[in-house]
This record gives sequence, structure tokens and C-alpha cells, in this order.
Amino acid sequence: MSQFDLTDDQKAIQEVARRFTAEAITPHAARWDETHHYPKDVVQAAAALGFGSIYVSEAGGGIGLGRLEAALIMEAMAYGCPSTSAFISIHNMAAWMIDCFGSEAVKAKYLPSLVTMDRIASYCLTEPGSGSDAAALKTRAVRDGDHYVVSGSKAFISGAGVNDVYVTMVRTGVDGPKGISCLVIERDMPGVSFGAPERKMGWRSQPTAQVNFDEVRVPVENLVGAEGQGFSIAMAGLDGGRLNIGACSLGGGQRALDEAMAYTRQRQQFGKAIADFQATQFTLADMATELSAARALLYQAAVKVSEGAPDKTQFAAMAKRFATDTGMAVADRALQLHGGYGYLMDYPVERIFRDLRVHQILEGTNQIMRMITAREMMRHSN
Repeated sequence: MSQFDLTDDQKAIQEVARRFTAEAITPHAARWDETHHYPKDVVQAAAALGFGSIYVSEAGGGIGLGRLEAALIMEAMAYGCPSTSAFISIHNMAAWMIDCFGSEAVKAKYLPSLVTMDRIASYCLTEPGSGSDAAALKTRAVRDGDHYVVSGSKAFISGAGVNDVYVTMVRTGVDGPKGISCLVIERDMPGVSFGAPERKMGWRSQPTAQVNFDEVRVPVENLVGAEGQGFSIAMAGLDGGRLNIGACSLGGGQRALDEAMAYTRQRQQFGKAIADFQATQFTLADMATELSAARALLYQAAVKVSEGAPDKTQFAAMAKRFATDTGMAVADRALQLHGGYGYLMDYPVERIFRDLRVHQILEGTNQIMRMITAREMMRHSN
């Protein structure tokens, strides 16, 4: 085995995820997309395999795997449905933040039900007025005895209105990142409400909406980490989240390539299969090459994040940017190779194209990924 091979355990994990996807996700993904159906039963079936707590520690009830194993699972599930895989990824990120930074009380309160996905978690950072400038968030939490009183709004929240738990970044102190803290807020707490479901281009198998907090009283014990630590917790979570969303792009991109291979072999024009034309072959070759390069970078970044390498944030940003751009570019060319049929919902490439587009925006836009990469390069060169 070379240093670039997966271990036997990793291959086994990958195979379990692929088999689950082939049986429970792929046959239904088009219908979920068309009807805007949220497949909660399938999400919870994934949790029964441990996929709701991939890198939650064994002490916390999770399966305690590394970020490479998580990427393998997300990539495999995204082959069937990038939207559903990404939804499960977000839950994993939120559960890990509680496990890694929460007190024993908050872990005991939430982890048992999050591990099984009997309760499902959302991650609440973005606001209507603060997207890329996340440290400018306005949602405020004011201490009142043994509670915080929370007021404000969060935007573009996956699972808003259906999920049970919201790991939320709030302002408890001064302006800027040092005044941000992290609270776990429950859906049924008085004062929590939700906007109308967003009408989205893709990611239609999961609901997305605004979350509103109107003087919500949240117990102080629901603080994750210390006051003022919230922004660093959010960024630590995003290192892993970026790997996962990159892995979802790899899975969707691989599906698009496979669909293009199959279509061009059977589609006849000018008396032969269009796969026999050199122009088609060059396009397919470039798609395969770029996906392989993106996969290698993402797997390397995943190992660095697992090991806490000094350059983990740089590599997570580079891998997210490259993998999501590559997945979208591959899906675009796969659609083109399908011609007019690729524009129809009857063919999976149409859905994959729509689902992958948002990966270049969320978990930090790809422009912000370039800023992070350059900043970390400068920092490490000193």
C-alpha cells in the first residue's frame, strides 16, 4: 500500500456509504428535488450507521472518525444527492462543536439525541446583514440572571423550522470577533420563529429559511465554550465544514462525469457514438483529471485538519475552493455533453448542476477562500 492509498478500514467505510446511497438515496433523489421533499427518515437511517456523529468523539457517543473518513462518507452520499449529503454534513459540524467545546452539562443535554439524529441541529452564523463579514453579526444575547435574552435574525439556515437545535453565534460583548459567543437554542423556546421557506435554485431536499429570535430566554448552561470564544469556535467548525462541502462537490461531480460517460456512449450522431469523437474524449479526460486533482488536495487537507497541522486552515480553504469550482465545472461540461437533454429534469445532470452551484458560495465564498489562503500563506512565511 502506498501513502496515497486508503486503508482497509477507510475503504470499508466508503463501501458502507456507497451501498447506503445506492439503496436509500439515489433512487429517490430526483423525486425529492421535484417535490421539495425533506427525507427525514433517510437522514435518520444514515445516523443509524453513525453518519450523524462521524467525528463526534466516542466519549460523546459518536463514532470518532477523522476528517478524511467524513469526506469519504459525504462524497459517497453526494453521488446520489448533494443536497441531502450536505444537510447531514451541517448537522455533523454542529454536533462536533458541542462535543469539542461544550461543557459536560451541555454535552449531556444534547449529544445523545444528536448522535442518533432524533434531534437534528442547524448551524446559525449568517445574518441578513452579515454574510462574508461574519464578525459583524448583530444578533445580541444579554445576560439576565441564569439566562441570556437573545434577539436578532439568522439567514439562509438549512433545516430552519424543521430542525430541533440551533447552534447560534450571538454577540455578548464588544463589536468584532472577540464579542461573539456560541449558544444552543431550541426550536420550541418561546420567541423563536421562522421565515417562509426560501425558493431556491437547488438544494431542494432540505428546507432553508430565516430564523428569528425575539427576546428568547436561553439558559446560561447552553453556552458552548466561554463568552467571547464563539467566533473561533465557528471558524474551527468551518474548517471541517469546508472539507465536507468540497467532498459533496466531488461526489456530485463524479456522478455528473459517470452520467456523461454513459450518455455519450449511447448517443449516436453522424453515424457513431459521440464518445468516439476526439473532442468528446478530450472533454471527458479533462473532467476526470480535474476531479482526481481536486480529490487528492481535499484528502490531503482532511488529514491536516484531523492532525491539527499548522497549515490546516489554509489547506481547508484551498481544498474547498478548488473542489467546489471543479465540481461545478465538471457538472457544466457534463450538461453540455448531454446537449438539450441535459437541460431536462429527466436527466440527473440538470439537478446536480443546480445543487453544486451553491457550494461555491456557502461555508465561505470561494473569493473569501482565496483571502484566507493568502492570509495564511503570509502568516506562515514570517
